[in-house]
Amino acid sequence: MSADTYWRFLIALLLVVALIFAAAWVARRLGLGGRLVASGGRKRRLSIVEVLPLDGKRRLVLLRRDGAEHLVLLGVGSDVVIERGIGDEGRGDFAATLEGVQP
Repeated sequence: MSADTYWRFLIALLLVVALIFAAAWVARRLGLGGRLVASGGRKRRLSIVEVLPLDGKRRLVLLRRDGAEHLVLLGVGSDVVIERGIGDEGRGDFAATLEGVQP
């Protein structure tokens, strides 16, 4: 094999690796990247139930702590708790809760 073949292989390899990193970066910016959580032998008190990206800077996060769920709006400069202590009985009251929240 000639040196030209090795150089073409190396350039193609670097291009593929760069494309993989670019796709991972775009997926992360769009909020498509999941998180890996190691599950130990103990019961966890805090967990993330669901994450909804609103735009590039803000996300709605539904957290569960000790059986109660909390809806939090995460942004670049501020974090806001929208609703606390969501239980099975309070799942339909979200629209009423948002009426008191000013943008």
